Amino acid sequence: MARTPFELKGKRVFVAGHRGMVGSALVRRLGGENVELLMAGRSEVDLRDQAAVSNWFASKRPQAVFLAAAKVGGIVANNTLRAEFIYDNLIIATNVIHAAHTNGTEKLMFLGSSCIYPKLAPQPLREDSMLTGPLEPTNEPYAIAKIAGIKMVEAYRSQYGRDFINVMPTNLYGPGDNYHPEYSHVVAALIRRFHEAKLSGVSNVVVWGTGTPRREFLYVDDMADACIHLMKNYSADELVNIGTGEDITIAEFARVVAATVGYSGEISFDPSRPDGTPRKLLDVSRLAKLGWRARTSLEDGIRLAYRAYLSESKQAAE
Repeated sequence: MARTPFELKGKRVFVAGHRGMVGSALVRRLGGENVELLMAGRSEVDLRDQAAVSNWFASKRPQAVFLAAAKVGGIVANNTLRAEFIYDNLIIATNVIHAAHTNGTEKLMFLGSSCIYPKLAPQPLREDSMLTGPLEPTNEPYAIAKIAGIKMVEAYRSQYGRDFINVMPTNLYGPGDNYHPEYSHVVAALIRRFHEAKLSGVSNVVVWGTGTPRREFLYVDDMADACIHLMKNYSADELVNIGTGEDITIAEFARVVAATVGYSGEISFDPSRPDGTPRKLLDVSRLAKLGWRARTSLEDGIRLAYRAYLSESKQAAE
């Protein structure tokens, strides 16, 4: 079943979710791989529409698929839009994985999320801790949809011999992030909040939660590079964590973002807002053994992300 190394060069490669933060990073990275890049916006094919997905796969016949399409968001979005998060993510995974199988896709990579791990699993999170305990309640619908996608990949691999693999990214940030004031992830939310506070001269910025949870952050272009590396060099049942192997408290992280943005006011915390999981650090030893490590430091990554935010904000205003 294992067919490594897998040659990407000259292949028809479909990036599902190419407009998202991860998908656009994959498109950037694949630009150096000499592939025929296949992309489809929602107007061309809605990945929630089984017939449309099946027809698109039948006509385009992608040889490699990166399944990066998903409905994503921060704690508030996950907890508020619970039905959308489970429905959209379940149906996208179901449609794309099955269409890849029926249309002879040579290799597929499913991108999960570190929220699939139990809320109180031992740290750092090992790949084999999935399904060993209760999930974090605020993002349980999203996590269950992602676990179902992982199990689909495993099932199609075992029953049909498909070269389908699973990867689990940690918290990502960078160009193309969602800066919605309520529904964004913590990195984008803080970049926007500190930037707006700097412009308006606000003396105090309130960060949601206690500031004590520890989180790991990976620059999205590093994530894309890891995905290409694994697509070429990995083929097995076990999922692979993708992260830096280092974490930081939200309070410390907020100070890094404030310094990068140039905000010099006070930072306080709102404990009435949810903290989420106390700690979320991935064990990346399996990834390291496969020959890949993150290259972008947190400070450099935040600087690049802030530059992208300024550029994207300017484009949106024009």
